[in-house]
Amino acid sequence: MTPNLTKEVAKLPTGFGRLWTAQTVSSLGDGVTHAALPLLALTLTRDPMALAVVTAAGTLPWLLFGVLGGALVDRWDRRRTMWVTDTARAALLAIPAAAAALDVLSVPLLAAVAFLLALGGLFFDTAATAYLPDLLGRDPAQLERANARLRGAQTAASGFAGPPAGSALLALGRSVPLLADAVSFALSALLVRSLPAVPRPAASARESLLRQARAGASYVFQDRLLLGLALRPAVGNVAFLAVETVLALFAHERLGIGAFGFGLLLTAEATGGLLGAGIASFLGRRLGTGTALTCTATIEGLAILGLASAPNPYVAGLALAVCGAGMGATMVLGPSLRQAIVPAHLMGRVASTSRMLAMCAAPLGAFLGGWLATTYDLRTPLYAAAGLLLTMTAVTATMTSNRRVETALRSARPQADPADQDPAEQIAVQATSADGRRLQVTTPPAAAQAPLSARAGCCSWRGRCCAGRGRP
Repeated sequence: MTPNLTKEVAKLPTGFGRLWTAQTVSSLGDGVTHAALPLLALTLTRDPMALAVVTAAGTLPWLLFGVLGGALVDRWDRRRTMWVTDTARAALLAIPAAAAALDVLSVPLLAAVAFLLALGGLFFDTAATAYLPDLLGRDPAQLERANARLRGAQTAASGFAGPPAGSALLALGRSVPLLADAVSFALSALLVRSLPAVPRPAASARESLLRQARAGASYVFQDRLLLGLALRPAVGNVAFLAVETVLALFAHERLGIGAFGFGLLLTAEATGGLLGAGIASFLGRRLGTGTALTCTATIEGLAILGLASAPNPYVAGLALAVCGAGMGATMVLGPSLRQAIVPAHLMGRVASTSRMLAMCAAPLGAFLGGWLATTYDLRTPLYAAAGLLLTMTAVTATMTSNRRVETALRSARPQADPADQDPAEQIAVQATSADGRRLQVTTPPAAAQAPLSARAGCCSWRGRCCAGRGRP
């Protein structure tokens, strides 16, 4: 049987519709603020370093608190974390809105707001990622459908509708876009608060926050499939930020297009992203999730190579659309697979560790792109990015293979009733210790339901036998 993550699924539950609406409204507000904050900063200063401080402030929370934030989310009620965070962000935006109305807005205040908004985003996004598998019963196919809808709505709201709305609202007054985003957060909080409650993960007894955070990070680095899923966005961010750093200059000097044409290039990429999110399930069903992930990563690398050698804006737009499609499909398939195979009590830490790796890689990509363009020429960062993407694809292909994906999905499924199994068949039960390490126990079906410490057989972690000791 061809291994895949996608199959025919039942209708998504009503609760998902409310979560989808909440995230769509919130993404629209994010798009408004994404356009308005830099423009607000420009009304205060023309100093490039001051503007960079406002931009950088929005990335610092993931770098400083990514893994710890995931550990906290794994301790807290996920639904409550989401609506409390959105309520706090709505209240926060009232401060710069009032400052703008009173004409006391400043660059340090905007930087502080960007930092705190991103910190709230860390908690909300991590909690939402951990909540979704519980809402959908950890069903792989439903997770794929749900993530495709969430990704498509996020792209449409924050990529298409939000930025122009932010620019238009700013023309009405400096506080207007901030108040609009505050309203979006408030609406999102109300919708999330109405979501159904899900079981709260069992807390690990007497474990420090740092130890829990370290366990979540170790879980990612010790699992080849999860590591492969984390490496792709991390290396991808190095490549894509290298491209993004020089893309506007490349479009102007090499392709001969102005600001309007550059906007059309970005629109082409976003349109491809919507298409990729929409066909992700089809690709997973036809190719298997592992092969589909390898194909989409390869498409991204080849598309950037096509962009680097594009002779005119039309070819460049097509290359960016193809690249966006690969990214859109990857960002549906990868998170869906992770949500299906990671234990509930580790979901927040695993998600935040993967996101932190990607965020840490972004500044490196920006520096690399600027250095290569300065030292060589504007096409060099694009060729280097394509080489990085294709090399990463080759390295991680076996880590995220169909066979490895299917094995992980089987291990994550609830064990079948022993009465339905062949008495002679041995089954492997995978458990997770309190500190996040995986334990593999080979046992007859009759013993599968017994407590781990009472089962016969060999308990193995990193290939070492610990029979009779319960855990390594």
